[in-house]
Amino acid sequence: MASTCIVKYGIIGVGMMGREHLVNLHHLRPQGVVVVAIADPHLPSQQLALQLANSFSWPLKVFSGHQELLDAGLCDVLVVSTPNMTHHRILMDIINHPKPHHVLVEKPLCTTVSHCKEVVDAASKRPNILVQVGLEYRYMPPVAKLIDIVKGGSLGRVRMVAIREHRFPFLVKVNNWNRFNINSGGTLVEKCCHFFDLMRLFVGANPVRVMASGAIDVNHKDETYDGKVPDIIDNAYVIVEFDNGSRGMLDLCMFAEGSKNEQEISVVGDIGKGEAFVPESVVRFGKREAGRDGVQTLKAEDNRIKYDGLHHGSSYLEHLNFLSAIRAKGEKAPAVDLQDGLISVAMGVAAQLSIESGKFVSIQEVLN
Repeated sequence: MASTCIVKYGIIGVGMMGREHLVNLHHLRPQGVVVVAIADPHLPSQQLALQLANSFSWPLKVFSGHQELLDAGLCDVLVVSTPNMTHHRILMDIINHPKPHHVLVEKPLCTTVSHCKEVVDAASKRPNILVQVGLEYRYMPPVAKLIDIVKGGSLGRVRMVAIREHRFPFLVKVNNWNRFNINSGGTLVEKCCHFFDLMRLFVGANPVRVMASGAIDVNHKDETYDGKVPDIIDNAYVIVEFDNGSRGMLDLCMFAEGSKNEQEISVVGDIGKGEAFVPESVVRFGKREAGRDGVQTLKAEDNRIKYDGLHHGSSYLEHLNFLSAIRAKGEKAPAVDLQDGLISVAMGVAAQLSIESGKFVSIQEVLN
């Protein structure tokens, strides 16, 4: 055990992602991390989390609701990995609770811009609480390597970012909550806030307006839940214009299991181009002047990762990073803050509105 103070964690929501956080935190035990409590109203999820914790010899207090966990006063840090539509209420209860708790909340921050803004405002009144948003794609080794290349100036001034996610359909979740826009915020909020966050990071600017085209063409069309047919789109193209003149483009398809890579990211500056491929974990970059023959290929790895998990080690690095911010006692801000969470949701909401209206939608309009 590291000679450092123990940090006690609680996990609110122990479905698939909550249990993934539990395993990641188990791999951080040498850093003085311990999970002491979980909260989830869904009994099967509780039982699966308890089995996992028992296999780690971690005794857990189990609560059916987040408020009981909060009132028990057992935790220093809370991980919120509940269905999207519950984030707002849970975050407001945590932030307004007399005992301060640091929070890592799964993406998206909330399902609506107004709810995100309420959380941002409430948190600004509690400077002793750190809140990090779980936009962990930043930490995937090939993506992190490409971010370093861009920030190092090797590509010059970034003009275009193209992100392709071609993958499998949405997984089945408890009570099928993720089949409906009202619960998830819509596919472009639920799934794609990751990519909008990366675009902002690569171009170093804020979005101005968004144009999107998308539909439900293949997935979930033959499903019904309580007589309702799912309304989440399964493919889209999204164009984003930024306030420094750069552009981003997202190409999303969720019926593309026959892909070598799930994510392909291309960043083009005025003097060079870089690409990252996940899960191949390869980065390529080259300068215009050197042409095709000058393109370098790197295998991206991070030897700090002790557990790959569902997201190629990025969740482990996310926790490592947040723990370091917590231990810095206010000297260090979370790497992905509430403003990042808010803007990534606003971009997704603007894209969803653009599909409905068939027009460009300004970010200001969405934020107001």
